[in-house]
Amino acid sequence: MQPLIDNARTFGQRPEEFAELGQGQSPQVLFVTCSDSRVVPALITGARPGDLFELRTAGNIVPPYDSAHPASETATVEYAVEVLGVRDIVVCGHSHCGAVGALVRGDDLDGVPAVRDWLAHAAGEPDAADPGDPCVERAVTHHVLSQLLRLRSYPCVEKRLTDGTLTLHGWYYEVHTGAVREHRPESDAFEAL
Repeated sequence: MQPLIDNARTFGQRPEEFAELGQGQSPQVLFVTCSDSRVVPALITGARPGDLFELRTAGNIVPPYDSAHPASETATVEYAVEVLGVRDIVVCGHSHCGAVGALVRGDDLDGVPAVRDWLAHAAGEPDAADPGDPCVERAVTHHVLSQLLRLRSYPCVEKRLTDGTLTLHGWYYEVHTGAVREHRPESDAFEAL
């Protein structure tokens, strides 16, 4: 913890670097990814403060749209699309994902009921060729596509997709190599960026 505190103490000693951020934000991308500490969107993309609007959830799950019972995640997507006017949404899954791995293996999550109930929002069980694979690559890539499909059901997303002012992207990040692949609809495969 101490290195983090030390950095936080010196971080604010360069106010000229941050003055512009006080005027507001206008990120072009909503980056939806897992809460996993090994996934750092700004590090992966080289983004600077103000470049990405981030939504981090266990398992990069996008919950179902329900206007009668809105969730924080739903509000984040709606704000990014309607207020900030992001032009792109990236759903980024990652290798070695504990949430997707738990779904694939059918782990008993009764000891963590909030996690169990959250993972129920996963939009179906991820497809996995080899549930013993620690990378759970096939399951994660299938899961990313399911979350993109879920996003399409959000009225604000559907509207912007229809008028051509929003694009969805599915990414797969390998935590053990740093490689990033994007889903290509024409080949229906995740390929190098």
